[in-house]
Amino acid sequence: MIMNKMATLKTGSKILVFSSLCYACAPVDTNIAEARKFYGLHEEKDRKQIKELVGVDPVRTEWCAAFANAILDLQGIPGSESVSEYPLMARSFIEWGDKVEVEDIQRGDIVVFPRGDQGWQGHVGFYVNTQDNKWVVLGGNQDNNVSYGLYDPKKVIAIRRKTVDIPS
Repeated sequence: MIMNKMATLKTGSKILVFSSLCYACAPVDTNIAEARKFYGLHEEKDRKQIKELVGVDPVRTEWCAAFANAILDLQGIPGSESVSEYPLMARSFIEWGDKVEVEDIQRGDIVVFPRGDQGWQGHVGFYVNTQDNKWVVLGGNQDNNVSYGLYDPKKVIAIRRKTVDIPS
């Protein structure tokens, strides 16, 4: 079954439209393809489904890192629990995988941004593309749901990529 979900993102005077079925896009990265399956789930309306996916109550727990870990786990890729004692923290991904320079970012890379006023706080998601000098990030707990958001690349704390051997 082919699904064509449309997502809109308001950016000041512009509205960007994303389609989960995009023939003009670069080849879809598996992280994005997997995360997109959950696009639109809201932490209150879809609380049970998100809780089953991420293992925490999304209404009571910041769940962006749990979502990223769940997406990786669904693909058989070890998440931030493999490098951190605190895998529910966005910044647990700072040491995960391999470091990627800003100029080498690729679709599906993990991106970590600051959030709040405490050094341990942050937000994590999957890089999709760049539009109007902003990074489009697909992640969990963005406006309380799985959605696309725009982030300033100048504020990125870490870009990470895990090279995985794919059996032939």
